[in-house]
Amino acid sequence: MSAPTAVVTGATSGIGAAIAADLAGRGYHVVVTGRDGEAAARLAAGLADASAAVLDVTEPGSAAAVADAVVRDHGRLDAWVSNAGVSHMAGFLDVAAADLDRTLDVNVKGVFRCGQAAARAMLACGNEGSIVNIASIAGKSGRLPYLSDYVASKFAVVGLTQAMAFELAPHKIRVNSICPGFVVTPMHERELGWEAELRGATIDAVRQGWIDDTPLGRLERPEDVAEAVAFLLGPGSSYITGEALAVNGGTVMD
Repeated sequence: MSAPTAVVTGATSGIGAAIAADLAGRGYHVVVTGRDGEAAARLAAGLADASAAVLDVTEPGSAAAVADAVVRDHGRLDAWVSNAGVSHMAGFLDVAAADLDRTLDVNVKGVFRCGQAAARAMLACGNEGSIVNIASIAGKSGRLPYLSDYVASKFAVVGLTQAMAFELAPHKIRVNSICPGFVVTPMHERELGWEAELRGATIDAVRQGWIDDTPLGRLERPEDVAEAVAFLLGPGSSYITGEALAVNGGTVMD
């Protein structure tokens, strides 16, 4: 039997790269995707069993092209992780229309497009499947400063996950989301700088504030998210669908 296949979007750095590496180490053939094809190829070259593809979640048809290629080349699509996302920071009254549109296009429409492509491919090849959408603590609580459009997008991801899970359950396709907290990634570093500037504080002070807001007392590692993704894709979660799993050190508790 061939290795199970998994597609990871936004996989060229940060959380996505950690997810790709973790799944490759667990025996998946991982398709590393991102807008930068060269970066995706470099990461894939360092993994045990991986390939690379260009995927821009804002481009209609891009996700479907990748999903169809996976089925053509491997005969199956077992797992899809919609990780690609963007953020920026501004006060609610200062969010520009263009920034709102981009946030929703990537974080919501991108997850929608990818979910459709993945589910259609899984149905076409007749195998059960699992989809994981990366949301955020911002999908569980709006008490995050300067992130109103991001909060809106991540609440939408949590709701979309439930709708997908309900409709796809009869086809044996499970859909869940993960809500990380303050994860140390390049996006995290940018947000530190933005919040420090908006607050008139130092980056170190903002970082310490994030740690203080986390009951487990440390910032999150991308690997913390990757291990949770592997659980939701694997047999140990075979009776879980439609859930938004909080993986955030207790920053937001349901």
